[in-house]
Amino acid sequence: MGLTVTEKVLSTHVGDGKLEKGGVIGLKIDQCLTQDSTGTMAWLQFESLGIPRVKCEVAVSYVDHTSLSFKGESSDDHLFLMTSAKKFGAFYSKPGNGVCHQVHYERFAAPGKTLLGSDSHTPTSSSLGMIAIGAGGADVAVAMGGGYFYMKVPKIMKIHLEGKLQKGVSAKDVILEVLRRISVKGGVGYILEYTGPGVETLSIPERATITNMGAETGATTSIFPSDEVTREFLRMQGRERDWVELKADVDCVYDVEHTIDLNSLEPMVAMPGSPDNIKPISEVEGFEIQQVYIGSCTNGSYRDLAIGALMLEGRRVNKEIEVVLSPGSRQVEQLLLDDNSYSTYVRSGVRIVEPGCHACIGMGYVPGYGHHSVRTVNRNWFGRGGSNDARLILTSVETAIASAIAGKLADPRKLDFDDFDDYYYEDGYIVDDSMLISPVAQADAARVEIVRAPNIKPIRAQVGPEKVLKGEVLLKVGDGISTDDILPAGSLTQHLRSNLPEISKFTYYYIDKGFASRAIEKGGGFIVGGENYGQGSSREHAALAPWQLNVKAVIAKSYARIHKANLINAGVIPFVTVDEIDMGDQVEINLDTLASGKVTAKNLTKNKDMSLTVELGDRDYDIIMCGGLLAYTRSKHS
Repeated sequence: MGLTVTEKVLSTHVGDGKLEKGGVIGLKIDQCLTQDSTGTMAWLQFESLGIPRVKCEVAVSYVDHTSLSFKGESSDDHLFLMTSAKKFGAFYSKPGNGVCHQVHYERFAAPGKTLLGSDSHTPTSSSLGMIAIGAGGADVAVAMGGGYFYMKVPKIMKIHLEGKLQKGVSAKDVILEVLRRISVKGGVGYILEYTGPGVETLSIPERATITNMGAETGATTSIFPSDEVTREFLRMQGRERDWVELKADVDCVYDVEHTIDLNSLEPMVAMPGSPDNIKPISEVEGFEIQQVYIGSCTNGSYRDLAIGALMLEGRRVNKEIEVVLSPGSRQVEQLLLDDNSYSTYVRSGVRIVEPGCHACIGMGYVPGYGHHSVRTVNRNWFGRGGSNDARLILTSVETAIASAIAGKLADPRKLDFDDFDDYYYEDGYIVDDSMLISPVAQADAARVEIVRAPNIKPIRAQVGPEKVLKGEVLLKVGDGISTDDILPAGSLTQHLRSNLPEISKFTYYYIDKGFASRAIEKGGGFIVGGENYGQGSSREHAALAPWQLNVKAVIAKSYARIHKANLINAGVIPFVTVDEIDMGDQVEINLDTLASGKVTAKNLTKNKDMSLTVELGDRDYDIIMCGGLLAYTRSKHS
């Protein structure tokens, strides 16, 4: 039996275990990335391991989430990250160089390699035929130190593409169609592998849009084959040497299959509340909006934004709404300047901000109360974008531009505009890595002093749990709780990423402002949740902040992959139950049988025994018993 692209890459990187579905493997990691929102903690964790220099082939520390430095603490973090990169042998991408995922697939991603990043949208780089996975900072810190990344071997979902996208329909509509079919939970336990004749009609930036937003399905990652399109993109980046061909064998077998006819797709939108709240444009055309934001790691490529400029030629955006654009990288910005697309945007009435994450995470351009903002980003939960009162609508660049012109949701197929021609740069893209600082020699690194301001706090020691966990249910929440719900992004917390004691005070801020003070008063306790608890970002602060508040365990119906791993890495036990537990209940959990996956628990308030289960491998159990991944790793190498 032949191999899929997924199996070909994984099989060459298994360092521990066997590549058998449902089993656990330790994966050798070639490349690592961090960003400033999660990277400060990841580098603090790496430093705590006592390893003098990164051991993976490439490690890059990006600044993109706080690049505008709304608070001085963010500038402190940047200096900490830059000096840490120098000390430990990583590249450092300066503020303004771009969003980590856009820059990484432009300058570093390579077919057949593995990438682990402390951001859930790390799968963007899988557009080039590599296995790129988002994870918590502790996992990335261990991988940078040469350790394996442990994961359950996923099943593989085949997404077979036929035909070719029609004008006005884009790759964003492809991934929105996938979300419409399988939902934000349908990818859990899978890698989505794209195949079929439709694949060769998609450019790398289009593939990157699909792999980027595949994270919203809950999938471990997504992957495309490495073909001549991949080779041409790498040639345009001056990196053709990195190309290898990777394609699935004709007799390979997939676990689940879907077919999408690109010819018949129409523009889609994700209406507010969830990325899978999908509607065809024909159903919502004319819906009133107040803002349009174009860019992000999902749709910030040169191809995306050049098409947007072509649509705006000879037109202006509606005067009654705000329209903002942010290129995905400095390279994209330079290309838009060079071909006059930048001028087109300015003349049409669009505001432009430097490359970075910005509005996507609520760093500027926060919509007003009840305002509807059309965005080319990947997430639209309530609380995303800097406000719990805003309403975010996800679309392609084409739909966003058409809507910006109309001042309401509009069908881009009704606009006449020129076709995009990438051969304007047939000799290669503009490559300027002047804002990318290369690692210094190890001898010089030994003399580097890491600069840390008073707001950069080391994390406290991890210690194993008591034999019996006792405490109060501090909060009960429902299904689909996201990491943004647990710990908000945006200007509220972004400057506190390296200070757990302070950032933990904002835990569940939008849902229950009294949660943190209650947890401190009670000396910790438990959180009860519903289905898909912790969906969304890989932000491990959503696990570390409750841990900082002495939350001993979470009891939910099911968990998102990354958040469950982050809880284990923090030493917080992710229990599962179907029993009824309410806020304020006093709970007692005996851990004597934790290794078996079933424990005895008692709801003292209801005077009722409870059945709790937890899926832990042997390594997971040892991590919990040590108090967390960092303590476990140190114990293995002491």
